[in-house]
Amino acid sequence: MNFENPLVEGIIINRYKRFLADIILDGNETITAHVANTGSMTGCWQPNWPVLLSRHNNTKRKYPFSLEMTFNGESWIGVNTSRTNKLAVEAIKNGKINQLATFDQLETEVSTGDSRLDILLSQESTKHFIEVKNVTLKNNNGNASFPDSITKRGQKHLQELISLVEQGHKATLLFIIQREDIINFLPAKEIDPIYTSLLKQAQLKGVNILAYKCKLNNKGITVDQQVKCIL
Repeated sequence: MNFENPLVEGIIINRYKRFLADIILDGNETITAHVANTGSMTGCWQPNWPVLLSRHNNTKRKYPFSLEMTFNGESWIGVNTSRTNKLAVEAIKNGKINQLATFDQLETEVSTGDSRLDILLSQESTKHFIEVKNVTLKNNNGNASFPDSITKRGQKHLQELISLVEQGHKATLLFIIQREDIINFLPAKEIDPIYTSLLKQAQLKGVNILAYKCKLNNKGITVDQQVKCIL
């Protein structure tokens, strides 16, 4: 996924009210940027970290800038969660994710039960439901981890994936890790033990659990390689 326009460099000062961040641009201009991320963003920013912003020309937007990435000194970290599904779809269509390479039709935002899942792959009579999760949290052992806060919505999605497998469909939970400085993936049991328990249950029931990390730079973000899931 390439950015349509060159990103703007800045330095983050503060993130607050969840969806806002104060940024100093080149020339010492301070602006407020929109943050498209509902998570805690633990370990994804500190005051004075370099950041990259996209700028939008829509005059109806209150905040023309959006926070795209932060830099911790080792890796850019993609914090705009509105990009995650696009990254997953692009990777699937390009055959980057081997386990999801076989399909005739791809749909997004598919309603099933009382949930809405991100992707549906179809081939003849076979349906393969996929839920995509954005991962930015890095634990003390250098592994990517999810979630970064208790996620009732994530728990519900896991229950729906288990139900779909029990109905005879295929189901996958795909973790897209938007940082390069990690080794493997494992659930954040200390943050959400219920989610961790459901994730293990889902795997035992036949839900495919995949984790892929990305390459990130100021030109774009691409899904790069699979990492091991340690459940």
